[in-house]
Amino acid sequence: MQPTRPGRPDPRAQAQQAQLAASLAGAVDLAAVKARNEAAARAQAAPPPSAAVPAGAPGSAVVDVTEATFQTEVLDRSFQVPVVLDLWAEWCGPCKQLSPVLERLAAEGGGSWVLAKVDVDANPALAQGLRVQGIPAVKAVWQGQLVAEFTGAIPEEQARQFVTELVRATTGGAVPGEEPAGDDGLEDPRLDAAEAALERGDLEAAEAAYQAIVDAEPDHPVAGLALRQVQLFRRADAAGPDALARADAAPDDVAAQTRAADFQLGTGDVEGAFTRLVDVVRRTSGEDRDQARQHLVGLFEVVGGEDPRVIAARRQLMAALF
Repeated sequence: MQPTRPGRPDPRAQAQQAQLAASLAGAVDLAAVKARNEAAARAQAAPPPSAAVPAGAPGSAVVDVTEATFQTEVLDRSFQVPVVLDLWAEWCGPCKQLSPVLERLAAEGGGSWVLAKVDVDANPALAQGLRVQGIPAVKAVWQGQLVAEFTGAIPEEQARQFVTELVRATTGGAVPGEEPAGDDGLEDPRLDAAEAALERGDLEAAEAAYQAIVDAEPDHPVAGLALRQVQLFRRADAAGPDALARADAAPDDVAAQTRAADFQLGTGDVEGAFTRLVDVVRRTSGEDRDQARQHLVGLFEVVGGEDPRVIAARRQLMAALF
């Protein structure tokens, strides 16, 4: 299986890519995609959140949200960074314990995530729409989707773990619309060496060529994704079809599980690969859990953040982490 430059397909690679391409297509709700793309475009045009902006002001890492600003400050902003909703009320004693902790963590985060505070008494429609059963309630939103939540005041250590895992799980997700405008990189002559290697089936040389481009230009619009694809195909080829049986025979061997997931994704079983690694995250801890989580996030990058299976798997990952 070999990647080709978008817009300039290689006939000899097309047959090898067909199964993966078909698996990545998926059925998509076009209306939902349109709405998500519009939200992503608005997020791209807005300045990123910053801890330097005064709390409560638009663009701050801590912002007060109303029904009128929910779209901009939560849904649109979630296409830039994860947004944590703090649903509270003035009469709620536990809220007064949890909210300052979340505000302090958001300031420490330096804009890597946003704390959006919602007064449920002043915004009853939001509370109803978010299905708030009790407060304090905390809900995490990423790319317009609810990905994690908890209810009740928790110790600072647990709150820190919640936001840390949230940022980790969403790091690397491709945000729609983030590709630079203008030159799409398709005519970059440096890609020719990689394509020539692909045409002769030399994945090792292709990887080296793409890696050289990425080393010189980390934000190259083509080489980064192509490199990840080639690396996946090499890992899938190395794992081989026996990887599934070996992984099933050793459920606690994280390395075996990641090899099996690579083989599944490389042969088109996208959901199977994601489910395998989510299950590993769910039943492990410590370094094993982090290894599985990081590998899964890497597979998300290969498939693409807009894919509905990636969105679903991110929600499953957050549930497994907590």
